Amino acid sequence: MNIERIGINAGVVWKALEDAKELDIKDLKKTTKLTEKDLSYALGWLAREGKVNFTETETGFFVKLS
Repeated sequence: MNIERIGINAGVVWKALEDAKELDIKDLKKTTKLTEKDLSYALGWLAREGKVNFTETETGFFVKLS
């Protein structure tokens, strides 16, 4: 996995969250069609940049743009 690919995947995640406002991890994976590993890298990239927020509830683990 190279940094360029992680950045591209981060853009895919960004777009999915921009359209949906908030998604749980399962739906985000399904929407982006990324592997779990690629999704994790992309979320890490966005989290490091302070562009996503995470919320854990009884019903799931949710992600939304900051």
